[in-house]
Amino acid sequence: MRVLVRELFKTIILSLLVFMAMHITVQNYRVQGPSMQPTLVQGEYVIVNKLVYAFQPPKLGEVVVFQFPEDRSRDLVKRVIGVPGDTISMKNGLVILNNAVLEEPYVTRGDSTTMPPITLGVGEFFVLGDNRQSSNDSRNWGAVTFEDLIGRAWVKFWPVDKLNILSTGLFWD
Repeated sequence: MRVLVRELFKTIILSLLVFMAMHITVQNYRVQGPSMQPTLVQGEYVIVNKLVYAFQPPKLGEVVVFQFPEDRSRDLVKRVIGVPGDTISMKNGLVILNNAVLEEPYVTRGDSTTMPPITLGVGEFFVLGDNRQSSNDSRNWGAVTFEDLIGRAWVKFWPVDKLNILSTGLFWD
């Protein structure tokens, strides 16, 4: 009986440790709105890697989940278009990153936005939705700070027939 209780206790402790590790490192996120179409569609779910930015900053092109700067109770998902030190402007919908037009094969519905140049400071990231016509993003409320980042959208897992890895590598690419 003593052996059974000890094994049960070890199993419960191990289960709690696994649960806590999963809670600290990943979370699921439900896509809301059309701003990331066609990459992400409303109602789809993604797994967010919350640990990755403890080891490296976001990279250009990554899809990230962050706290909305104007309402921290809401989380949003967008694509990183500029990182600290970058200068970004827009002319007739084209993103100009450090004086070169940014190639964006993921954008299928652009717009005609024109925006004067801004230079991102330390810990600032410029984010845009892939569906520019239906996106509330850094064009409207400015850069996202490193502190606002929750993590990188890693895997689209629901619905199951849309299963897809959204970024390269797992944790440290």
